[in-house]
Amino acid sequence: MYVGVTSDLTGRIYIHKNDLADGFTNKYHIHNLVYFEVTEDVTSAITREKQLKKWNRAWKVALIEKNNPEWRDLYCDLIN
Repeated sequence: MYVGVTSDLTGRIYIHKNDLADGFTNKYHIHNLVYFEVTEDVTSAITREKQLKKWNRAWKVALIEKNNPEWRDLYCDLIN
């Protein structure tokens, strides 16, 4: 699972889906957006990112499944 911060979610997902950036998502072929949060400002976004990165996988799975039990790719919802 990948956790990150961006000010342009649709743009960032497009880059990941098309393997246009080197790194974790390209190496592990991570292409689906299954969960995201919107914050008031960049400081709170970075704080939340750091918090989530410390979580174990089971906690992240539970967070995703609470909001997106089918693990649908939410990217299409953003661009439509």
